[in-house]
Order: sequence, then C-alpha cells, then structure tokens
Amino acid sequence: MKVALVTDSNAQMPVVLVDRYRVDVVPLIVTVDGEEFHERVDLSDDDFYTRLAGGAAVATAAPAPGAFLMAYERAAEVGAEAVLSIHVGSNTSATLNSATIAAELSRIPVTTVDTETASFAVGCCVWAAGEVLGRGGSLDEARQAALQVAASVGNVFIVGALGLARSGGRLAADADSGEGAPVLALEGGQMRPLARVRSDADAVETMATYIERHAGGRAQRIGVGDARTDDLAHALITRLEQGGCVGELVRYAIGPSVGAHTGPGTVGAVFFPVG
Repeated sequence: MKVALVTDSNAQMPVVLVDRYRVDVVPLIVTVDGEEFHERVDLSDDDFYTRLAGGAAVATAAPAPGAFLMAYERAAEVGAEAVLSIHVGSNTSATLNSATIAAELSRIPVTTVDTETASFAVGCCVWAAGEVLGRGGSLDEARQAALQVAASVGNVFIVGALGLARSGGRLAADADSGEGAPVLALEGGQMRPLARVRSDADAVETMATYIERHAGGRAQRIGVGDARTDDLAHALITRLEQGGCVGELVRYAIGPSVGAHTGPGTVGAVFFPVG
C-alpha cells in the first residue's frame, strides 16, 4: 500500500526531511497586527521576526479543514492509497481537530496522529514514520513508530523572549526566577527549567550534556533549531558531533508558529534514538 505523509507547519520540518519522505506540510495561520498569513507561504521567517522585533502583536491559529482536505486530495492524485497525518498536540492547538474533520471527507483513508507535543518534536514523529515507510513498513507500523517517538522524544533549549513564553501560558512558574538564563525542556505542554547559565558557552555545554545523558550511549537522530542565533546553533552542533551520540543530525529554522511563543534568540535541540 502506498502511504502518503502529511503534517502541519508547526512541525518545523526542514527541506531535507520533507523531500526525503515527500511530506505535504499544511501551513498554520499566523496573525500579525490583525493580518492573517500562512506560515512560510506568504510570511517568511525574516519578515516575521522583523515585525515581531518592531512590537507587532502576533497570534497563531489552526489551518481550516479545507486545507487538510486539499492535502489529502493531492496525495490521492499522485497514487497514494492512504494517508498518515501527524500533528501538533491537541493539548496545544486545534490543528488535529481540523485534520480529523478533513479525514472524514477524504476519498482515501486518513489516519491521524495526535503527538501531544509541539515544534520539531512533531517533526521527529514524522521522521520516524518516514523511516518505517521508507523500508517498506505498513501504515500501522509507521503510526506506532510516530506514537513511540511522541511519548519519548527529548528536547532542550533556551528561549530568546521569556515574556512571550510567559504570556502564552507555556512557561513554568519558576522558569524565570533566579540569576542567569534558564535552560528549558518542554514537558506536558509547559517549558520547565533544567538549569541556569550565564554564558552562551555554558548554555551549549548544558544542552549537549543533557542530550548525551539521556542518550545513554545510543545513537540519536537530532534536530538543532534556532531563531536568528546561527552562531550558537553551530556551536551546539559542533559540540554534539564531538560527543559521539549523533546518528544523524539535521538543522531546522524556528518559524513563526513556534517563534510567536519563544521569540528571536531561541536555540535548542530535539532528539530520539536511532532504530
């Protein structure tokens, strides 16, 4: 059975993975000063962060069901017999609801997956499902792989704009108390502090050590993402490659649907075991 993969733009999928697994990415709606845009379609990352820095009011919203139905139709038109549609968690977004409505109207069967996570952690679920389908696995095997990663995927990051995270209700109560910048992990829909650091070098070392400790000697698939913090992202990549836990590493940009809650200056990594 030929199975197509669909996700939403909150997954922050880099081109290398989109192309490898032929993923159809449905854009979320990003509102900037009352004007609606489709993430990375008619609103670039640079334009978004420039306007955010200028004080623009920003918000995000789920795609309409029709946007997902069009994606499922595109899959059918190129010969897919079924769709595996993997999405940002229903605990943080109405996106899955839109996908579910569209699935009921699709002319080919659609299986939706609620990852109960966000950002590139969703992308990791797609990555895992793509690996299964790529080696000839079934739709259900791919779905199970996505769910397994969703339940165990790790993440660690620093936020450029704690005020945005706080106003969005995603920052734990004690995350911005104390000296230094917090190193965070997204757990249960909240950004929780792991440590506090006083320099970029300390941030890189803390994040890399956290990943290596959780890897437990197993090779990891890792995504390193940033929002206008290119040098810091490169430093983290270099440190991880020196540490020996990298099975495969991809770089992704933190786009508007995530950056609206974290701001420029954010950098971090998402990871899960190979195999």
